[in-house]
Parts: sequence; C-alpha cells; structure tokens
Amino acid sequence: MWFHDESEIPQIAVRGGTSVFVVPEEARIEIPQALMLEPEEKTTITIEQVRKVTASLGLKQTTDRLVVIRPADKLGIEAANALLKNLEEPGEKVHYVLITATPAKLPQTILSRAAVYFLKPAEGFDLTIKASEQKKQLAKRLIAARPADLVEIAENLAKKKPARTAALEILGLTIEMLQKSYFITGKEVFIQKIPKFLTAYENISKNGHVKLHIVADLC
Repeated sequence: MWFHDESEIPQIAVRGGTSVFVVPEEARIEIPQALMLEPEEKTTITIEQVRKVTASLGLKQTTDRLVVIRPADKLGIEAANALLKNLEEPGEKVHYVLITATPAKLPQTILSRAAVYFLKPAEGFDLTIKASEQKKQLAKRLIAARPADLVEIAENLAKKKPARTAALEILGLTIEMLQKSYFITGKEVFIQKIPKFLTAYENISKNGHVKLHIVADLC
C-alpha cells in the first residue's frame, strides 16, 4: 500500500494497528504529542527505552496515542523482541508507528505484525533499476521462480565469491524491483511478494546458509 504525503501518517496509523511507513531518511515528519523512540547517541534503540515508553502508556488510553519509532531499523535485537507483545496487543487507542527507509533491515517478526506503507514517489522520481542486465534478469527469475527453479538459482549464487555478498545484492535488487513495480502499476501482488524476500535477506545477513534460505524462505 502507498500514501502520498508524510502528513497522512497520523490519520493512517489511527485507522489500524501497527504500521510501518517507508520514507526517505531525510523526510521531515512531525507528529504532535507522539511518544518518540529514537536511537541514543545515533546508535541503537535499546530495550530500556522500549520499557520506559511502554510503561508510560499506563493501563488505558482515552484518546488515540501514537508511539513513533524512527528509524525503526535501529531497534536492537532485545528492544525488537520486547516490542513484539505490544505490537500484537497494543492496547485500546495505542498505535505503533515504525518509520524507516530500509524495511529490509526490520526483523520479519515485526513486519509480519504490521501493515507496510510506501511513500509514493513524486513525479519525476527515478524508477529505473541501476544494475547490470545480468543481475536484473536473475532478480526477475527469483520473482517468478517455482520451487524447482529456486534450487538452481541458489546453487548458482552459492558458487559466487563471496556467496553471501552476491546473494544479498540480488535479494536487495529483487526487493527494489518489487517496490518500484508496485509504484508503477499499483498492483498489490508486487507488495505481497516482498515479505518472503525480506525474510531471506534478514536470515542470510545474519550468517544463515545461502542455499538453504534462498530455497526455504522463498518457496
């Protein structure tokens, strides 16, 4: 799903549960009276910060309250895990707003509990894919691959040196192609394919086995 302007974020957020908004890092977003979770000293968002904010919410809210996490990809592992229960059961009138420029860096456990919204590019935004034709064709194969095809693709990626770098590059390119295809066509089928590629990217980036996750996560 997409939205057209950063000012729409509060209205979209209060209509549902947890939301992830994908915007450029430099985007200016102002949400009055929101509880903010931001990195300490520009490193990570800690579990202590998460606990402090969730404790401040109290037992019941009488008006809509937004908890804004930006950039959400700076959540530490412990902080992300501590958030999960809150994201599943945020409480009445509590809405979690995760803002990031790189949704691929968010844990799949969080993405699976959220609605993801992409800022629609302004007119003139570059929707071209800057990669070699060979890499683009491989990314297209991944998008359309059947389980049997994934085995061959995974084996080919595993032969490259270094295999992990090659796999992450192609997965990142595939995610970019799916996002831009959605922007161009408006067809949600492209967005619906993204979560499994994010899962594979996350698992491989954490030293997961390249062939295993290409096949298992993308089936």
